[in-house]
Amino acid sequence: MVNQKVDALIYTNNNCVGCNKCISVCPVLTANHAVLENGENKIVVDGNQCISCGACFDACAHNARSFQDDTERFFEDLKKGEKISLLLAPAFLANYPKEYGSVLGGLRQLGVNRIISVSFGADITTWGYIKYISEHNFTGGISQPCPAVVRYVERYLPELIPRLMPIHSPMMCGAIYIKKYMKVPDKLAFISPCIAKKNEIDDPNCGGYVSYNVTFDHLMEYVREHNISGPAVKDEIEYGLGSIYPMPGGLKENVYWFCGEDVFIRQIEGEQHTYEFLEDYRERVLKGKELPFMVDALNCAKGCIYGTGVEKVKTETDDILYELQRIKASSKKSGKSHAFSRKLTPKQRLDKLNRQFRSLNINDFIRHYSDQSKGLEIRKPSTAELDAIYAEMDKQTEAQKTINCSACGYNTCKEMAKAVYNNCNHKDNCIQYVKGKVEKENMLSRELAEEMEVKNSEIMAKNELIAGLIEEVSDDFASLDCSINEMSQGNNSNAQESTEISVSMADVLSFCEQLHTSLESIQNLLVKLEENNNEVTNVAEETNLLALNASIEAARAGASGRGFAIIAENIKKLADLSKDAAGDSDSNKEQIQDAITQLLGASKKLMDIIDNVNLRVTNLAAATEEIAASTDMVSTISADLKEKIDRLNS
Repeated sequence: MVNQKVDALIYTNNNCVGCNKCISVCPVLTANHAVLENGENKIVVDGNQCISCGACFDACAHNARSFQDDTERFFEDLKKGEKISLLLAPAFLANYPKEYGSVLGGLRQLGVNRIISVSFGADITTWGYIKYISEHNFTGGISQPCPAVVRYVERYLPELIPRLMPIHSPMMCGAIYIKKYMKVPDKLAFISPCIAKKNEIDDPNCGGYVSYNVTFDHLMEYVREHNISGPAVKDEIEYGLGSIYPMPGGLKENVYWFCGEDVFIRQIEGEQHTYEFLEDYRERVLKGKELPFMVDALNCAKGCIYGTGVEKVKTETDDILYELQRIKASSKKSGKSHAFSRKLTPKQRLDKLNRQFRSLNINDFIRHYSDQSKGLEIRKPSTAELDAIYAEMDKQTEAQKTINCSACGYNTCKEMAKAVYNNCNHKDNCIQYVKGKVEKENMLSRELAEEMEVKNSEIMAKNELIAGLIEEVSDDFASLDCSINEMSQGNNSNAQESTEISVSMADVLSFCEQLHTSLESIQNLLVKLEENNNEVTNVAEETNLLALNASIEAARAGASGRGFAIIAENIKKLADLSKDAAGDSDSNKEQIQDAITQLLGASKKLMDIIDNVNLRVTNLAAATEEIAASTDMVSTISADLKEKIDRLNS
């Protein structure tokens, strides 16, 4: 995810579409890096290279650039009870003439102590410029109220550092005056129209006088979100034409006011012109050419009143310019006692300005600079190295090397090659290179298409052969499917018959079990019969004994016992018959017993055989069912293959 918030005041947010517009307006070749993120081109900010000029904000139609300042920290410290006073940029009144007093009143209620306009600091800066130029014959100096200009010189044009005016900016002059001359111990917050002021505030050469850069944009967003308002208050110190410093040529007009218009002041503003001018100005200085009285340079085309930290809606009309004209008119006094009197000559005004600030020590307002170019040099490729990059970008001819379409964001193909050499861009961001790749791919595609036509003819011939084979295979599958169906039906029939046999065998087994039980019952009855026969035999023997005794007694009785003897003889015959019948019954019983014993053994053996047969039939039925299931699966697969072959054939 694209985000350089940690590395730079200005950073790329997630709205970036990689359109390269920011590259086209950036004065620093290496401040923007084209990177591929998930296959998409994104332009990210290099915090070390960026000078915070804000040109990318104006160029970007996708709101893909954001910035950070000290607004949140400022309000957090106020809540903690930190003693803070305000330095108020003169552009604040011009941007918010109706809200000016109530916003300052609201800030006062939140704990802000003193409120001092930087317009007064601008008056000190004007005094310091003229005094230093006069005393040191320092003509041709470059004004430095603009921190973006200062940062560009310190980093990319260190040869011009001696030409930077060695006097602090209006913000710093105001801060130094508050600290050293008014003895205010508070932290100072600058209510600022400029993102780049943060760089000046944090510069070691600025002594740490100011603690917060609170831009108009973020301040007013916070004010509206938290409904900050209060009784109207104003800034504390009277000021003069320093109030017009934010407008283009504001410094120049101040110098004219005190030095007359005979002096030549070179006025330049706007990101597209200022840095090109400075490049040319370096050559002029190095060659010892004639220089102007001073250079009034501003980064922003419409001056600080439309600075990079101003709400976008405020930059869409000229209302602020008209408001600043009213402030300018009120700054020019009517009496002759004031350095900004309309009725005095430039020389008289300068005398009064010097008297107004005679208690100030100019050395307190001297500004020092540092050469920060080490490690930030934009490397220049040799001719051989440049040609190697051109070769990688498929730029073989001079015409291809000078297409200069600017789609990459650079004015020339050479600049693009330099960016590639400095590892801040890549060849795929060159539309001509991509176009060439596409054309080659198109040509290759056409060649491949021609080859494909030839191959298609061969494939069609092979397809016809394959179609015939597929038809044959399809027929084979149809036969296979038919056979499988017959096998499936046979297996299903066998499974059913095996199941029925198993049921019948179970019935036979049940009958055998019942027969075995009946034979056991008969055997038990034969045992009982044997017992009864034994009892009959015993009774017969006792009856014989009784008949014998009766015969003896009848013999003794003679004729009178004859009839009794006949009865006794009959009883004896009956007893003998009973004994013989019992003996025959025992003989028959033994034969029946032997037959039943043999039947029991045979029935038990039959039961074992039937049980074994039943188990085998059951296993056979289960196996037949499994075969039937497998046959069904084979049939399904066969049908599916046949369907696919039919689709392939069609």
